Amino acid sequence: MDSLFAQLSDSVSKAHTLEELTRPLLEMLSAVTGLESTYLTTVDEAKGVQHVLYARNAARMQIPEGLVVPWHDTLCKRALEENRPFTCDVGAVWGDSDAARELGIQTYVSTPVRVGDDELYGTLCAASAGQQPLTEEAQHALRLFARLIAQQVERERLVTELQQANEELKVLALTDWLTGLPNRRAVMIELRRALARAQRASAWVMVGVIDLDGFKRINDEMGHEAGDAFLREMTLALTSSLRGGDVLGRLGGDEFAVVMNGPSLTTDSAELCSLLQRRLFGATIGEFNLGGATLPYAGASVGVVCIDPTKTRVDAALQLADAEMYRIKHARRGAR
Repeated sequence: MDSLFAQLSDSVSKAHTLEELTRPLLEMLSAVTGLESTYLTTVDEAKGVQHVLYARNAARMQIPEGLVVPWHDTLCKRALEENRPFTCDVGAVWGDSDAARELGIQTYVSTPVRVGDDELYGTLCAASAGQQPLTEEAQHALRLFARLIAQQVERERLVTELQQANEELKVLALTDWLTGLPNRRAVMIELRRALARAQRASAWVMVGVIDLDGFKRINDEMGHEAGDAFLREMTLALTSSLRGGDVLGRLGGDEFAVVMNGPSLTTDSAELCSLLQRRLFGATIGEFNLGGATLPYAGASVGVVCIDPTKTRVDAALQLADAEMYRIKHARRGAR
């Protein structure tokens, strides 16, 4: 028994995953019970199936890993319902079990693996084709191993939940809460990536800044709810004007930005900028439904620049687009 606990302590301390813990436990369980096959299962009661997750087979009887059987016909379910964790005469006790008959099981022992609030995760089992008694030492080891496995399952679930929570926090940190678009930080990250790609491809990066003229008046006269609705409607309008790989983000307030991959640096940048400027400007013109009220809108101020990735850094690229947007804004005011 002392050697068993020494081996157990070593296995537990070295295991980082459920598989790394379970496989040596199955080997120890085989040694302490003297049974041919030891295995860990998972149980999906909703789907009515039991799945052999890991197995160790030391003799003729084979319990294959990956085996899936109907839960209602398993010895594990019968053992749980009848509170009979062990029998050395399966044929006499559960002779109507097709699974036991097909596998040739005569001696069988099982204990549930429960996690959380008594949730049935699965079972830890051992079986043989011949009759074999079960010592108290073996029963104690079986229950201990089941608890260790349950603890590992709970640890892995906690790690998974923490990783998912961290990913969600990352997404939230890069997302504008109102429109669901990338926020300023995310736009800057994407712009940096776009410049790196364009430098390798010797291509333009096209950057646009859109400012919603008259947005303050909409908020003041129609209310902040209408203003929020206008931002969401404008998001849809701008998104529909872009290609799949283009990035639309909200810089804050009434300003949006567009980052897109451009063609080769040999292409005329002035024509490219003009085409994109007209497309984005056109998307912002129209009548917008603001939750019961319809707002006719004459269009936003849109500035577009083509960036040579070998000459311009990330911050400067957005500043150039912003400056071009203000040039357009002043020109529009002067034309009124």
